[in-house]
Amino acid sequence: MRVVGHAGLVNPGTELSREAVAAFEAERPRLLGLAYRMLGVYAEAEDVVQETWLRWNASTVELERPPAWLTTVATRIALDRLRAGKRRREDYVGPWIAEPVVLEPGPEETAELSDSLTLGFLTMLDRLSPVERAVFLLADVFEVPYCDVATTVDKSEVACRQIASRARRRLRDGHADAVGRHHAGSDRRIVDELLLAVVTGDVARTLALLAPDVVSISDGGANRHAARRPVVGADRVARFFTNLASKNLHRASATAATINGDPGVIVTVDGAVDFVAAFEVENEKVVSIWIVRNPEKLEHVLAPVALR
Repeated sequence: MRVVGHAGLVNPGTELSREAVAAFEAERPRLLGLAYRMLGVYAEAEDVVQETWLRWNASTVELERPPAWLTTVATRIALDRLRAGKRRREDYVGPWIAEPVVLEPGPEETAELSDSLTLGFLTMLDRLSPVERAVFLLADVFEVPYCDVATTVDKSEVACRQIASRARRRLRDGHADAVGRHHAGSDRRIVDELLLAVVTGDVARTLALLAPDVVSISDGGANRHAARRPVVGADRVARFFTNLASKNLHRASATAATINGDPGVIVTVDGAVDFVAAFEVENEKVVSIWIVRNPEKLEHVLAPVALR
């Protein structure tokens, strides 16, 4: 077979060898992570990877760099889906937060990648256009060479560098510093102390663990009651959580979990997941809280998922 670059054409009709299947499976967690960061919905990310697999399975050419080819195909599919879903996102009821996930343990070198999976950071990515989002993720998160990024988004290398620079500025303007922020064990301790203070009604301790300008954002979708606007300030957030804890307290159960790399909690009521909350901690104070109640986004939080 002729050896071609990663942008080689995909043609139907062949069954992959064991080696080709193994090569794809080795890349699956990374492709899933890329698609999830692009779309913010795990099920849609799975669809992107499945479609990438179908195209991979239909290929009749031997590829010089299979990972690069797979990255290009998955990114293009995700871009198409992101553009197509723009109207749905604009019509969404209340704040939109990415679907929360619990990650399977991965290699030590993937720790920095997990920083770009936090709900806060994924929300910041929504400031970017689809192409900006793709270029930024490929270049800055997955460290794809700009020559390959250019091929993927069908733009010049110079243009991609400019797009990446513009994306970084927009994220900096929004104070998005999640990438490179590793989560210490003390973050979990702060969150656990906060939850205990809320449940026991210790208002003073609750306020002490919240940053003065803490922000809580809730996503309930169209069918679940949730705050339609961000709750801002320690006093308001403390009251909000105290009221939340007082409802169905005797029927609720809370399980500590790491949500998208941040310390969080999964709350069930009568055995069904009611909401998931993730907490961002800085300088031993909770600065951001992300609450997801939309049941369509809670399907994957009870089973860890493999993505990088």
